[in-house]
Amino acid sequence: MAPDCAVEGGVSAPVPAGSVRGSLTAQAPLAKLVWFKTGGPADWLFEPADLDDLREFLGRLGGELPVMALGLGSNLIVRDGGVPGVVVRLGKPFAGVAEEGDSILRCGGGASGILVSSTARDAGIAGLEFLRGIPGTVGGFVRMNGGAYGREVADILLDCDVILPGGELVRLPAADLRYSYRHSALPEGAVVVSARLQGVPGDPAAIGAEMDRIAQAREDSQPLRTKTGGSTFKNPDGDKAWRLVDAAGCRGLRMGGAQVSEKHTNFLINTGDATSADIEGLGEEVRRRVYADSAIMLEWEIQRVGRP
Repeated sequence: MAPDCAVEGGVSAPVPAGSVRGSLTAQAPLAKLVWFKTGGPADWLFEPADLDDLREFLGRLGGELPVMALGLGSNLIVRDGGVPGVVVRLGKPFAGVAEEGDSILRCGGGASGILVSSTARDAGIAGLEFLRGIPGTVGGFVRMNGGAYGREVADILLDCDVILPGGELVRLPAADLRYSYRHSALPEGAVVVSARLQGVPGDPAAIGAEMDRIAQAREDSQPLRTKTGGSTFKNPDGDKAWRLVDAAGCRGLRMGGAQVSEKHTNFLINTGDATSADIEGLGEEVRRRVYADSAIMLEWEIQRVGRP
């Protein structure tokens, strides 16, 4: 039995390490695992050896502790006080992508958008090119209905396999996720371990050209070579978040070590010494200024987790 860990809002709860074959780390630093490079530790970080290892571990937890899946950490602010409970990070055992026939790919929950789109290209499967433009993993795409360049996961998902907090493995058809813009009804604490994505037959050269176009468009318009978290706010109906932020005079606005990108105003960046509080506080100040300017309250797209 591993030592107890304190969970915000609850009593100390033991984490039953038992015979886990993966890596279980107490007070695990998370800043190095997220794009902003800020934030406190996870009470526990679990990197399972395989699907059975994850099922067994979550089954032992029995839903008693909060569980959060972590992908590439691109759409995430980990608050400075760290994350209560268990953070599950899916590594190489969950990063595979395989063709199933009929222009269907089965993708591990830890597979990156670049790998999925590249595999689709090589297999002559079109319709998944937009995943080249989303920094993240399949698990995150499925949970957040990730999208870019006019397409989103709701357009291509057939079903996904998830492990519920108590350890039960279930297959959910796309309809059960009740997708809307950057939102799904995936149960809290569920970990997406795989998904099946449907494309259409296409020419690999044309698919590759579209992927190259998307990659270049991102390079030209987004601050990719900074410590950032991707798009900060959801686009309101009929408008663009970046335009509203710019119109409110927030381009280049700073708070501590955090700054609104001058290249793309819907991106916040860590200029070098920001805390998560700086980044989140700057985002809230941007929301306030946009509301004062346009009477539109922007909604966060970046996920904010953990203790302040």
